[in-house]
Amino acid sequence: MSQVPSPAAGGTSEGRDLELTQLTKEFASFTAVKSLDLVVPQGSFFALLGPSGCGKTTTLRMVAGLEQPTSGTIALGGHDITRTKPYRRPINTVFQNYALFPHLTIFENVAFGLKRRGVKQTHPQVQEILQLTELTEQAAKKPAQLSGGQQQRVALARALINRPEVLLLDEPLGALDLKLRRAMQLELKRIQTEVGLTFVHVTHDQEEAMTMADTIAVMNAGVIEQMGSPAELYDNPRTTFVANFLGQSNLVGGKILGADGDSVVVDMQGTKVSVPRQRAHSTSGAGWVGIRPEKVLVAPQGEEIDAPGNHMRDAVIVDASFIGVSTQYVVKMPWGQEMLAFEQNTGRRGVMAPGTKVDVSWRPEFSFLLDASQDVGAGREDA
Repeated sequence: MSQVPSPAAGGTSEGRDLELTQLTKEFASFTAVKSLDLVVPQGSFFALLGPSGCGKTTTLRMVAGLEQPTSGTIALGGHDITRTKPYRRPINTVFQNYALFPHLTIFENVAFGLKRRGVKQTHPQVQEILQLTELTEQAAKKPAQLSGGQQQRVALARALINRPEVLLLDEPLGALDLKLRRAMQLELKRIQTEVGLTFVHVTHDQEEAMTMADTIAVMNAGVIEQMGSPAELYDNPRTTFVANFLGQSNLVGGKILGADGDSVVVDMQGTKVSVPRQRAHSTSGAGWVGIRPEKVLVAPQGEEIDAPGNHMRDAVIVDASFIGVSTQYVVKMPWGQEMLAFEQNTGRRGVMAPGTKVDVSWRPEFSFLLDASQDVGAGREDA
């Protein structure tokens, strides 16, 4: 399968990164984006992840030229494009509503941008893009004859045909059902890998960001809380917001006792637990000990736990939900807090019923430690 030709505007030589410097957008009653510093490496799949109102879409619109920053700069390959008109930027956007021309065929929809630029021989380029997006057999159809996923690919093909250096994706999969959305996540990543363009994807869907992006920037209230690879953000969150928004976390209060070699020791509700120093983002005072639910091991009271670590007794299961690949337990701890534990259904044992007394354990290397001054409920969807 052939690749999309290199972008005409500026080429694709090394160093064509997208760089935002002190980017700020103020509206009459609030500041949507606050002094944002961000570098999106050329050729990467980058995700801006956050809840509604966090500033991610405003950031995308400023990059596209649809909103003017209050202050700060936007540069592409070292060239300042902050005040450049949208149509003069080597940037295209795919929105959630695909805005296809209903009276034109798929071929004509995709060719529209080329014809508008005065390109005479559109057929080779359109065929190439249709092949890339697996739409060759749909070329003669109208948009109404296609599924939602196919229409989404048409919108993507129409954007790619213009050979942008940066493709902005604003919640492009939001209108699709869950099964199709997951299939399209893999499709988008495949296409991005093949064409090698810079994709900047805005989404509130954590799974979507983690499936596709090389790098995720988690936004909250106009600022970036943390940025890194999906694994880094998930395994080692630095704030309660990231810990709660990206997946789920158990956060248990404790008093930090101090360092012990490569670990930090915490008195957690009467039990001494250790946290790796590189995952300890506070080293004194009070802290939140964090552990992801799938890392929490539970077993009937007195039964040996496969991988013992930080061990607690006298807990009881208060809820059990069988969801196929795993069973999700709510476990009430001796101090009264409820914790989540997700156990993979390997067939080793059946579902433990509510009321079962259990022991709870987790390996110290899987835990993390946050400053207790942070809101324990930040980032939770039910907060």
